[in-house]
Amino acid sequence: METAEKSDSLTSRRSFLLAGAAGAATLTAGRLLSEAPAATASGGLTPGDASILRFLAALETLETDAWQQYNELGGVQDSEVPGGSGSPAYTAALSVLDSDMAQYIHDNTDDEFTHFTFLNAYLRAHNVAPVDMEQFRTLPSSKATGAQQIGRLTNLMQLTVDTSWWTRYRSDSQNPDFGDTLPQAVPDLATGQHPGIPRSDADLAPADHLQAIANTAGFHFAFIEQGGTSLYPSLAQRVTHPEVLRILLSIGPTETMHFQTWQDKAGNAPPLTDPVTGLTFPDLNADGELLQTNLIMPEPTIFLDRKFPVCSIIRPTETDGAAMGALKALTANGLFRGQSNAFFAFMTNLARAADAARHGG
Repeated sequence: METAEKSDSLTSRRSFLLAGAAGAATLTAGRLLSEAPAATASGGLTPGDASILRFLAALETLETDAWQQYNELGGVQDSEVPGGSGSPAYTAALSVLDSDMAQYIHDNTDDEFTHFTFLNAYLRAHNVAPVDMEQFRTLPSSKATGAQQIGRLTNLMQLTVDTSWWTRYRSDSQNPDFGDTLPQAVPDLATGQHPGIPRSDADLAPADHLQAIANTAGFHFAFIEQGGTSLYPSLAQRVTHPEVLRILLSIGPTETMHFQTWQDKAGNAPPLTDPVTGLTFPDLNADGELLQTNLIMPEPTIFLDRKFPVCSIIRPTETDGAAMGALKALTANGLFRGQSNAFFAFMTNLARAADAARHGG
């Protein structure tokens, strides 16, 4: 746990993320393609397109760092995904959610490596500086057997997991784009600080404590990927060049495929109370349709205007403040606990530049 002083410091670091506008009209991909003027900036990218791609490259780099840590302890160990040697006990606890969890973690990690590598290569090809975050690789690794002892960009050992994504996709009358706040599926995860990976070998017992860590990971997997599911279509509405639009429309749906997989697996997390921390995972099937675990298809809900019929959609996809909103959500998640002020300034500048981009601007 952090001291009160550290918590105050974190709060002050978050202060730059407090506000975000909402309310711009949604543009369709077809309109973007038909109206897009030729890119005019150096290397063929508009400044706005470059800013959006750089912000996404940064987020994909951070996401890769988190997934690599999960894979080192709970995924398949091979040459495709670097580092780590696995934790058999943690891998077994994850397999309670699905017997193929190790393979899925590995493949998700591999995908994220390709995302930031491609985006940076595309930026270089258009004479735009790629995103290099190595200077911020200062956070500690897990001390559990199987984890590499290297500097990290993200913190998986003090997570505060927003599980409202679960109810958001099961509600037929609410949508965050309308300002709605959905209830938490696992209220305990949304408060406090919880490890998603074993912090040391001491976390490998007792069994229910380790299972609570694996359950936390399962819900965190889906939290991460639902963010990308919304972010790509939100920022796609702001790009100018058809090829940049193609990139966002091609990478974005893979995030949705990841999210669909992980929300299904999270539903298999066994109900339990962690005997060490008191963290409780409820029986989601005991509390009505809004939490029912097999309702993994997005329930039709309100979209654009309440006068229209409900529609099955990704939510949210509001574009105003989308980049800053994503950064704010990840910060509140605890993923950057312990990072420097320079890191937060760097990410804030990237997010602001992405949000300032305008189609055709």
